[in-house]
Amino acid sequence: MSENLTISLRSIQHYMYCPRRYALLELNRDWNENAFVVKANLLHEHVHDGSHSYSDSRKIVRSDVTVYRDGADYDLQGVLDCVEFVRSKDGVPIPGLEGTFLVRIIEYKPKAPKGEPFHETDAIQVYAQKLCADAVWGTDCECFLYYADIRRRVRLPFDTDAAKYAALLGHLLDGMQKILASGTIPERVKGQKCSGCSIADLCFPKEKSYSVRREIMLQKEGK
Repeated sequence: MSENLTISLRSIQHYMYCPRRYALLELNRDWNENAFVVKANLLHEHVHDGSHSYSDSRKIVRSDVTVYRDGADYDLQGVLDCVEFVRSKDGVPIPGLEGTFLVRIIEYKPKAPKGEPFHETDAIQVYAQKLCADAVWGTDCECFLYYADIRRRVRLPFDTDAAKYAALLGHLLDGMQKILASGTIPERVKGQKCSGCSIADLCFPKEKSYSVRREIMLQKEGK
């Protein structure tokens, strides 16, 4: 990809859910909320409000941390829910902190999947976060998902499956870049399930059925 446009980390899952949704959000700036969106937003607001930031003798924890990565391969930027800087002689120096640290990313999600340890879509988002964090701090971050409904942290297998996630992310970013560069909103994907989408009504506005009574009333009102 050449002359990349910056992609927001948070937008990757929108594209994975539906390229048309991603385009409407990024190009049209359309937005609407439903119960799923509100629940996720409330969780992230709680994580980012500063109450998760603290320090002790073992680690320094910070929430709402901005990261980025720019270059020929990736152009990404966004915010991490939570970062743990764990004191270790095998770690790296972190600007503004004394000592050396191992770095852990923790991404918060409201609901865990059934029958598997994590959602693949969640993992790909965190892999993109890892690329940014590794570039910023010159390290190899450990990455975790925290699912609020089960109150459990799940470690992601980027140490063994990095090539898989790099390929998946590269494919996604290529598609996202093409939409941004063209400025074109793609058609709905055949078979796409829209019932849980917060902008379904904006994507496909419902037309009112023809009504003779309504037409007469509009004429009387001079509309």
